[in-house]
Amino acid sequence: MTINMGPQHPSTHGVLRLILTIEGETVLKVVPDIGYLHTGIEKTAEAKTYHQALVLTDRMDYLTNLNNNLGYALTVEKLLGIEDKMPEKVNYVRVILAELQRIASHLVWLGTHALDLGAMSVFLYCFREREILLDIFEYIAGVRLMTSYICPGGLQAEVPSGFDEKVRAFTKIFPERLQEYHDLLTNNQLWLERTKGVAYLSQEDALAYGASGPVLRGSGILWDIRKVFPYSGYEKFDFDIPIGSNGDVFDRYMVRMLEMEQSLKIVNQALDGMPTGPYRVQDPKIIPPPKWQITGSMEALIHHFKLFTEGYRPPKGEAFVRTESPKGELAYYIVSDGSAKPYRMHVRGASFANLQVLPRMIEGGFLSDVVAGIGSIDIVLGEVDR
Repeated sequence: MTINMGPQHPSTHGVLRLILTIEGETVLKVVPDIGYLHTGIEKTAEAKTYHQALVLTDRMDYLTNLNNNLGYALTVEKLLGIEDKMPEKVNYVRVILAELQRIASHLVWLGTHALDLGAMSVFLYCFREREILLDIFEYIAGVRLMTSYICPGGLQAEVPSGFDEKVRAFTKIFPERLQEYHDLLTNNQLWLERTKGVAYLSQEDALAYGASGPVLRGSGILWDIRKVFPYSGYEKFDFDIPIGSNGDVFDRYMVRMLEMEQSLKIVNQALDGMPTGPYRVQDPKIIPPPKWQITGSMEALIHHFKLFTEGYRPPKGEAFVRTESPKGELAYYIVSDGSAKPYRMHVRGASFANLQVLPRMIEGGFLSDVVAGIGSIDIVLGEVDR
């Protein structure tokens, strides 16, 4: 029998359609059908100035917008040739926000993944902690989800006083809350039966299909862009890369649970070593002058006017930057033709690449394990249908 699962289905985590060929309860064949979201973000970015295109990146993987902002900002900075001029404070704040966003993303994954498999209360626990993180993002950017706070050249605004205290308040309570999730799930017999030995992915297949992030590490491959190709000063922080050994749903679950611990470790180190300094590079051709200068300087006013009407113009060339988003490897490729708009922009979305391993995971398994396989990949369709 051939049946449709989705695109209107809560456990496909967005408008994903699966064409399933089943015999009884056994899945014989899976064909993922994507494209229902059709956002066209990369093409739209080519009609915007570099600064305007930033807001589009928030809307790809909308659960990890700050990580999207960071990858885009690093690529544009590489085009502009200012990556080495970034104030140290900016790098530290970016790392803190990227890791807090990683925890926030994993909390959504954990809550919804548990809900898919029948554990209802975990969802409420996870969103309780995620609310605290969204409050922090709102405190620094004025926005909870689509912050656009990390931008080419630095940050959109100075980090407000009280940021340190709010983040430390979260890092103080979170280890205990993380233990609650472990108590609810990790040794729960029902959870083990739904995840152990389910949706198996071998090391060879994970590599052959270009999987990355927790999906790749769950199969036992030690690969993390933060360690292999460090960016934004990640090489200064001490943290471990959790890996699995069996490549099943349970291993991918444990990798993300342990990742949240390591993110917390990075955030605490960054808070303790936070340097002082400006929140942007000091270049009036790229960054608008402060408001107090505009009122008293004609030159500052001109710089401000030209930046927001024409935008900055990186020299001709191309830049490619890869980062480690919560979903896996997120890479940006931007080509500049010397104008104020990207000539070409392409994004290597982790969800898009990871989704193609789904048939390999669930063919031959049971129909009831399909949702476990989808949840263990942690896809967001905004990143699949860019």
